[in-house]
Amino acid sequence: MQELLKHYIPQKAIPLVLELLVNDNLEIKVKNERKTRHGDYRRLKNGKHQITVNSNLNHYRFLMTLIHEVAHFETYKTYGHYIKPHGVEWKRTFQHLMLPFLNPQIFPNHLLSILAKHFKNPKASSDTDLTLSLALKQFDEPSDQYFVFQVPEGGIFRLYNGRIFRKGIKRRKRFECIEVKSGKLYLFNANAEVELLNSTNE
Repeated sequence: MQELLKHYIPQKAIPLVLELLVNDNLEIKVKNERKTRHGDYRRLKNGKHQITVNSNLNHYRFLMTLIHEVAHFETYKTYGHYIKPHGVEWKRTFQHLMLPFLNPQIFPNHLLSILAKHFKNPKASSDTDLTLSLALKQFDEPSDQYFVFQVPEGGIFRLYNGRIFRKGIKRRKRFECIEVKSGKLYLFNANAEVELLNSTNE
C-alpha cells in the first residue's frame, strides 16, 4: 500500500494514511478517471469494504478524496447505514480524520486557510466549494477544462458527455444555460467543469 500511495498523495501524509487503512476488511483501488465522481465507498457482498479513487487527481485532491471515503467507512462502522450519507455523523468523522493532515508539512500554506474554512462544515463534494475548487485546480495538469463561471456570457461549451450549451445569465448561485440541440434551459453550478468551444455570441 505504501508503494501505491507514494504516487498519489504528499509524502508526509503517507504514515498518517497508513494508520487509517490498517483494516483487513478494507481495500483501496485506484481507478481511471470517472467524470461523475472523484471516488466512492461501498460495502461489498462478501462483507468487505472497498474505496476507489480516481488516478488523475492531483496529490492534494486525491488525499482529500481518500479521507472523504475513509470517513464513509468509519461512519458505517460506528452508526450502520441508517443515517444520511453526508449527514452530521459523516461530517464530524471527516473533520476528525482530516485534522492531523491540516498542517504545512502536507498542504501549502495558502491552501490551509481555505481548507480550515471548508472543514468548519464539509460538503458532500469539495467541488461545491468554489474557492476550494479553484485553489485545488492550480495543482492539476494543464487541460482545456474551464469552470462554467469562467465562460463568457453567450459562450459555447461542451460537457464530458458531448452535449453542447450556450451560457446565459447568472441566477443567484447558478447559471442559465441553453442546450444548443434541444433549446432547453438548464441550470449549472458555477464550478461545473466544461470544454470551451466558442467565447463569442455568434
